[in-house]
Amino acid sequence: MPVLMIAEQPNMDEGTYASMLEPLMPLLRSANGFISHAGGPSPAGGMRIVEIWESETDQKKFFDENLKANLPPGLAPDLTYYDLHAGFTR
Repeated sequence: MPVLMIAEQPNMDEGTYASMLEPLMPLLRSANGFISHAGGPSPAGGMRIVEIWESETDQKKFFDENLKANLPPGLAPDLTYYDLHAGFTR
C-alpha cells in the first residue's frame, strides 16, 4: 500500500535542503518503491518534505541506508506516515 511521508525539519534552512537534495536526487529516483518528492518551507519554520513511496518499509530502508548517518548535526526529522489508496506521478 502506498504511503505519504511527511518530514518536518524545523532546524533546516533552504540552503541546507538544496545542498542535501542535489546528491540525493539520483539515489531517490532509483530507490526501490520511490514515487515522488517535494519540499519547501514549513509554516512552522524550517523545511517540510513530502514523499510518496510504495510502502513505509521502502522509505525507512532508504532513510536508514542513505540519510540517517549523513544528516548534519542537530537535524533529526519528525517523520509521519499516512496510508494512501493511490500514489502516482504524471
